[in-house]
Amino acid sequence: VQLQASGGGLVQAGGSLRLSCAASGRTASTYDMAWFRQAPGKERDFVSGITWSGDYTDYIDSVKGRFTISRDNAKNMVYLQMNNLKPEDTAVYYCAVARFGRTWGDKKIYDYWGQGTQVTVSS
Repeated sequence: VQLQASGGGLVQAGGSLRLSCAASGRTASTYDMAWFRQAPGKERDFVSGITWSGDYTDYIDSVKGRFTISRDNAKNMVYLQMNNLKPEDTAVYYCAVARFGRTWGDKKIYDYWGQGTQVTVSS
């Protein structure tokens, strides 16, 4: 599976961005997927996850009510709609495939990663 993340950019606080992750491979739609982010000098952290069917999602507390993860399996796409962005959301955002369970925050369950897309939120 190959992943291509896009949609990042520079936005003012309170603005919105929609990240996209295109997954190649005929089995991509059968995998749970997640978004992570990595701010400068910090660890890569889990942000949001979605099961392969889309019937279950998870978010870290700091983005609940502002971010929405979704997927379109017919297009092999996963999205992260980010609203009311804050400067602390500034990071490189990565999409990832979870193949070894649903402990979303454990990076060991992920074995495919996209290249990342930069999100910068100015105050």
